[in-house]
Amino acid sequence: MKRPANIHPKKWQIAPPVPPEIEQSLSHIHPVLLQLLYNRGIVEPGQVQAFLDGRYLASADPFLLSGMETAVSRIEQAIQNEETIIVYGDFDADGVTATVLLTEALRGLGLERQQVQPYIPDRVDEGYGLNLAAIDWLRRERNAGLIISVDCGIRSVAEVSHANDIGVDMIITDHHSLGPELPPAAAVINPKHPDSAYPERMLAGVGIAFKVAQALRQALPDRAAFDETSLLDLVAIGTVADLAPLLGENRQLVRQGLAVLNRAERPGIAALARVSGLKPGHMTAESIGFGLGPRINAAGRIDHAYAAAKLLAANNAQQANQLAAKLHELNKLRQRYTAELGKKAETLVEPDNPILIAADEGFLSGVVGLVASRLADKYYRPAIVLERGETESCASCRSIPEFHITEALDDVADLLTRHGGHAQAAGFTIANQNLPEFERRITEIARAKLEGLELTPTISVDKEIYLADVDWALFDTLTELEPTGYANATPVFMSRGVEVISHRAVGQDKAHLQMRLTNGGGSSHKVLPAIAFRQGEWASAMPQLLDIVYTINVNEWNGRRELQLMTLDLRPAEK
Repeated sequence: MKRPANIHPKKWQIAPPVPPEIEQSLSHIHPVLLQLLYNRGIVEPGQVQAFLDGRYLASADPFLLSGMETAVSRIEQAIQNEETIIVYGDFDADGVTATVLLTEALRGLGLERQQVQPYIPDRVDEGYGLNLAAIDWLRRERNAGLIISVDCGIRSVAEVSHANDIGVDMIITDHHSLGPELPPAAAVINPKHPDSAYPERMLAGVGIAFKVAQALRQALPDRAAFDETSLLDLVAIGTVADLAPLLGENRQLVRQGLAVLNRAERPGIAALARVSGLKPGHMTAESIGFGLGPRINAAGRIDHAYAAAKLLAANNAQQANQLAAKLHELNKLRQRYTAELGKKAETLVEPDNPILIAADEGFLSGVVGLVASRLADKYYRPAIVLERGETESCASCRSIPEFHITEALDDVADLLTRHGGHAQAAGFTIANQNLPEFERRITEIARAKLEGLELTPTISVDKEIYLADVDWALFDTLTELEPTGYANATPVFMSRGVEVISHRAVGQDKAHLQMRLTNGGGSSHKVLPAIAFRQGEWASAMPQLLDIVYTINVNEWNGRRELQLMTLDLRPAEK
């Protein structure tokens, strides 16, 4: 039997086995766990032990970050001179948690609420990052003397120059890719800065804000009334939600942060967990990625990110419950808009083009990134979705590993008002008169880069195992990898010749596939339930024997717990 026509094939790339010499030197490690560690580049005995213990071997001294000493001195000066300090953040979960964290830390130095104020721009009216009108308003209406950016600003050369001209000093803290010129700020803190000696280059924006808080606590121990450990729940949320790699220090911060998060000491987190169907004490990185994070992001996408910031900073249950309920409803709206606009975007693109570009006045700035992700995932092409305005358009980009989208935008920067981002996600603003030339040039760049490549999505498989090997003992071993996420993904396995006992299409529009699978007869015979999302079409073309790739999770229903295979892809078994 063949694969259904509407289900696109994927490449299965099985990791090479652990070399015998490493296997011998680490023979005390479970062989499956050892393979997983090897796949993640963790092979030195010290590294292995540190990883399993949740430790970070390198020095985490915040003053190794270039610009930190200058930043702390400038903040001390602002405190002494009683200047108003503005924490200027972004409207996503990383930016919101970073804003709340640094505001709390500065107020924890004994500063009054009016002396330290958060500012998060409106996604629709102001767009991403620093903007001139906001800087003018903060100077005029709030008497800002010092603005500290979090999770934004690294490419805001003109905006920082303007702030200098009107008498506002700026400290830039950001983790996005550096541009050709650094902003002329009093201090620039970015672990990607070439002068930075800090060992962890992949901190999220909230991780850098936490480092600033640590540095302030070290430099001003007599003033610091805050416990930095209490900030780690915010670090965990922002780091996971922003898809920062969960290796090195990020993994340590998230692991420690989850311990704080599960105590749900913040009324806002307790309330948000409740509306997300999560139980304090049982929350994982996955709980952030699929529960807390999307609801925090929904505020900035559909309404204003202040709702999420107020929730995280709330100090009473009544206010927290009201705000959590609001975020929950906004998330439902976000899901609806994404589905509707995603279908519309599909009608505006040519799937075989080297880069997919969809522009429309009806697109919402809050969901263009999610729509671009849907396009990139479905067609395995870089995708750009633009919300067309009267004179300019705002865009969000998502890409594939073969195409560095921010470098491509750098090559057409002369056409853009502003831009920035990472290798596989970026955003920009462009005057509408430049759109035709932009589309022509970015398409040429994508064609030149991708021509001749086989553009097929790849599933990285950690290890091939027998279905009979899947049991609770293996699952317990896999938990030693937690917290899992980007760059430390949930382990993916492959099993061949799996027999299908039963199957059926389930869910809305019968889009998903539910199966019961067995490894065959013999003493080790076992049956395991499996679910394959968005693969319901297999139900009418199901072979008896399958090769499958999958992750292992636990399905809890009516007080019962059983192992379940989350099937990522399947195909008729090879003979």
